[in-house]
Amino acid sequence: MIECWRWFGPNDPTQLSDLPQVGATGVVTALHQFAPGQEWPAQAIQDRKAMIEAAGLTWEVVESLPVSEAIKTRSADIAAHLDAYKASMTALAQAGIRTICYNFMPILDWTRTQTRAAQPHGGTAMLFDLADFAAFDLFILKRPGALDDYSDVVRASATEAFARMDDADKARLSRTVIAGLPGANDGWTLDDVQQRLSTYDAIDAEKMRGHLIDFLSEVAPLADHLGLRLCCHPDDPPFSLLGLPRVMSSTDDYETVLNAVNFEANGVTLCTGSLGVAEAFDALDFVRRLGPRIHFAHLRNTKRLPSPDPDRPGFFEAAHLEGDTDMVGTVAALMEEEARRRAEGRSDHAIPMRPDHGQELLMDRKRDSLPGYPLIGRMRGLAELRGIMAAVAAGQA
Repeated sequence: MIECWRWFGPNDPTQLSDLPQVGATGVVTALHQFAPGQEWPAQAIQDRKAMIEAAGLTWEVVESLPVSEAIKTRSADIAAHLDAYKASMTALAQAGIRTICYNFMPILDWTRTQTRAAQPHGGTAMLFDLADFAAFDLFILKRPGALDDYSDVVRASATEAFARMDDADKARLSRTVIAGLPGANDGWTLDDVQQRLSTYDAIDAEKMRGHLIDFLSEVAPLADHLGLRLCCHPDDPPFSLLGLPRVMSSTDDYETVLNAVNFEANGVTLCTGSLGVAEAFDALDFVRRLGPRIHFAHLRNTKRLPSPDPDRPGFFEAAHLEGDTDMVGTVAALMEEEARRRAEGRSDHAIPMRPDHGQELLMDRKRDSLPGYPLIGRMRGLAELRGIMAAVAAGQA
C-alpha cells in the first residue's frame, strides 16, 4: 500500500519537510483556496505538485475536488459547475495526478459534538454524542421539523443535556457542529445554516441518490477517458442528521451506485472509521464485494458509545487498533486485493492509504492542529498500520 499523509497546504502546521520523518511518501491534498464550483487553474495545480515534489514526495490523491451544492441539489448553477469540475479533472490528469476523492454529503462534511474529548490516557479525541447533537438541533438551531426526527427518548435525553449546558458550552457545541460545514470558517450564523438546509426540503434519499448517479454519469466517462480514478467518501457519520438525506452509508449503497454507473473509474474511498460507526458494517465483506473498485483507503477506527437511539450511536475516534473495526483483517484483505491486481497486471495495484484521523497525544496538545489531524496521533496510527502491513507481507511471502 502507498503510505500517504493528508496535508492541508502551506498553512498546515505540519510541514512537508516533516513527512520523511513521519515515514509517509505520498501526499493527499487539495487546492482549498478555490470554492466548490470553481475551476482549478492548471498553473495552480502544477505549482502545488512542484512544491510537494521539491520535498521528495508525490501527490498521490486529491482530497477533495469538492462537489458543489449546486450539483448536489441540481440547482441553477449546475451546468457551469459541472463544466468547472470536468475542466479541473482534465488539468489534474494532465499534471499526472490520477486519484480524486470526493463526497456527496449534503451541507455537512462531517459531524462531531466535541473535537477534543478527554481520554483516559491524557490525550483527546473527536467525539459524537446524539443527545448533545439533538440539543443543538432542537434548542439552539431550532430547526423546523426537528421534533419529528427524534423519538421521545432522544428528546428527553437532549432536554437533559441542554439543561446541563452553560452559555459557554452552548457556544462551543454550536462552533463544533458548524465546523463540519464547508465554508463555515467564513463565519456562518445559525440563520445561514437554516437557509442552506432549506434547499433540501424537497430532496429525499431516493432523489439524492439519483442526483449522485446523474453527477457520475456526467463525469465518470471523462474520468475513464483520462485514466482517472474517482472515489466517493462515505457519509460521516453514516446516518441522517438535520433531516438531510444520506446515500453513501453502507456497502449496499456503494454497490447500488457502482452498478448504476459501471465504469472502472467510478470507485470507492473505503473509510473504515465512517462506515464502521454502523454496527452492521463488515469491512472484510466490503473489500470482498467491492475490492476491484477501491481506489483509496482511509484507515481509522471509531468506538461506538451508548446512545438513546441504537440506529444513531455515539462514537469517538479510537486509536487505530482499538476501535470496532478489525483493522488487522481489513489491511490483510486490502493487501490480498493488491496481490490479485498485480496478478492481473493492473497498473493501479498499489492502493494509496492514509491513517486519517488521530488522537491528540503528548505535544499535539500544545500545537495548533486542525481537529482530527494532529501530528503525533496520526504518526502513531501510521506506525501501527505499517506494522500490520509488514506482518501481512511476511505472511504472504
